[in-house]
Amino acid sequence: MIMWRGRPFGKLRIGLPASLAQRRIVSRRSSLMTIASNLASIRERISAAAGRSGHGPSDISLMAVTKTQPTERIREAYEAGQRLFGENRVQEFAAKAGALQDLRDAQWHMIGHLQTNKAAKTAELFSAVDSVDSLKLAEKLDAAARQFGRKLDVLIEINVGGEAAKSGVAPHSSALEELLLAAPRLEALVFRGLMTVPPFTEDPEGARPYFRKLRQLRDAIAARKLSAVAMEQLSMGMSHDFEVAIEEGSTCVRVGTAIFGERRKT
Repeated sequence: MIMWRGRPFGKLRIGLPASLAQRRIVSRRSSLMTIASNLASIRERISAAAGRSGHGPSDISLMAVTKTQPTERIREAYEAGQRLFGENRVQEFAAKAGALQDLRDAQWHMIGHLQTNKAAKTAELFSAVDSVDSLKLAEKLDAAARQFGRKLDVLIEINVGGEAAKSGVAPHSSALEELLLAAPRLEALVFRGLMTVPPFTEDPEGARPYFRKLRQLRDAIAARKLSAVAMEQLSMGMSHDFEVAIEEGSTCVRVGTAIFGERRKT
């Protein structure tokens, strides 16, 4: 038994020198403490930003973005109290899902660009898709969710910056209108709101106009009181600009680097 600060900490791994086993245990503890402390710091910042926007911290969801993160680090975030996770790639999460299936109360959202041929696997693995960007994709997800006998929460991704390299429908476009009007017949999908990834700027303040634009679009859609369309969620803001996003009305921030550090190369 290894002692940590006078208390039992764990058994030595058989076949390893005591010093190596201790280093590995301490290393894992340090990693866990880093993720836990990062999460605590981010939650404090969320609370402060929510206060500035006239909301309570419980109004804002923190999503841990786990793209390229191994299951051990995802589990460490879970052990530190994190329950909402976002993945960018269906195949990557499919490879992780088996090792994480015991995390029963964890929520897994698909937040990356999604091809229609992966709709079935997405409906099987995820409880929500936050990146719906076409009627064709919505129809495929609806059909897949029906086959699994389940409901799938969705957000419509909006390309607020009009960037050709990014997915998402344009604000006030015919593609957006098609999605909104199709919602009543897509009975396996629950339309919850909007999501965006604004153009990157070194200064977080540079993202503010784009976040404001998404909030205004959400308000305009909500005012129409469309059938089967709820607009209570605004997913916007990432590691470097989430506080600005909250000040502009975000209800969910997607944070990866600030929790786990720089992404591992794939």
